[in-house]
Amino acid sequence: MLSRVAERLYWMARYLERAENTSRMIMAFNSLALDMPRNQSLSWRSLVSVTGMEGIFNEHYQRDDERNCVKFLIADAYNPSAVASCLRAARENIRTTRDQVPTEAWEVINELYRYTFENLDTAISKRGRHAVLSEIVGRCQMLTGLLTGCMSHDAGYDFIRLGRNLERADMATRQIEIGALQLQVREDDNEPYEGLLWTSVLRYQSAFQMYRQNVRRRVNGPQVVSFLLQNEPFPRSVLHCLNEVVTALERLPRNSVPLRTALQTARHAGEADVHQLIVDDDLIDYLDRLQLEIGELHRDIVRCWFPIHEAA
Repeated sequence: MLSRVAERLYWMARYLERAENTSRMIMAFNSLALDMPRNQSLSWRSLVSVTGMEGIFNEHYQRDDERNCVKFLIADAYNPSAVASCLRAARENIRTTRDQVPTEAWEVINELYRYTFENLDTAISKRGRHAVLSEIVGRCQMLTGLLTGCMSHDAGYDFIRLGRNLERADMATRQIEIGALQLQVREDDNEPYEGLLWTSVLRYQSAFQMYRQNVRRRVNGPQVVSFLLQNEPFPRSVLHCLNEVVTALERLPRNSVPLRTALQTARHAGEADVHQLIVDDDLIDYLDRLQLEIGELHRDIVRCWFPIHEAA
C-alpha cells in the first residue's frame, strides 16, 4: 500500500470520528443546560477548551457565550476541528482513495457533506440544533458501519482502525475532562446536580445504558470516570480503543516503535487509580498527560508510515 493512501485512510477515519464526537458533545451539553436550574450557569467555553482550540477561538471572538461557542465548534471554517471542517476533510480523503473503499462509502459521505452544509444555520440555532446534529451522528455511524461490514479487513482497513480508535480515545479523555472541569468550578450549592453533570458525560458517549448494566449504582463521578476510562468491553472506553489500536498495529509491518508506545499508553490507562486521582485533585492533570501520550502515539505512527508532510 502506498504511504499517501494509508495516510488518507487514517485521516479520513480521524476526521469522521472527530465530527461525530464533537456533535455528540454539543448535543449532550445542550441537554444538560436545559436540565439544570436557571440559577445554575454552565460554561460553554469549556467545550472549546477541551478541543484544544482556545487560542483560535480567542482570535475571532470576544465573548464566550453559547452562540459563539456553538458556531465555532460546528461551522467556523478557520477551526480545523469544527464539525463542518472535519466532514469536508473526511470527504476529500475518501474522494482521493475511492478505489480503496466501498462505492457506497463515497455516496454516504457526499450526502452527509451536502446535508451538513445545507443545514449549518439550523445547527447553530437552539431550535434545530439537536435534530441536525443527531442526523450527522447517525450518518457518521452509518459510514463507520459500512466500512466495517463491507471493506476488506486488510492493511487499509487497519489504518482506518488506527485513526478511528486513536481519535475516539483522545475525544473520550476530553469529554471526561468536561465533567471534571464543571465539578472543579462548581459552588457548594451545585453539588445536588453532580449526577446530572456525570449523566451528561455518559450521554456524550451513548454510554448511559451500558453504565447502568455494568455498574448498577447511581451515577457518580468516580464510577463514571472508571467506566469510560477502563471498562474494556465497552467499545467507546479509552482502554478498549487503545487495545484496538494495539491490535491494528500488530498486523502492520515495521510496527515496533508505535506498538511499544501504544502498549505503554494502554497500560497507563488501565492501571490508573481513578478514586485516588479524584481525591488528590489530580484527575485533570492525569487526563492531560494521557492526551499527551496519545499525541505521541500519533506522531510515532506518522513518522513510521506517512510522508514528512502531515495532513493536519
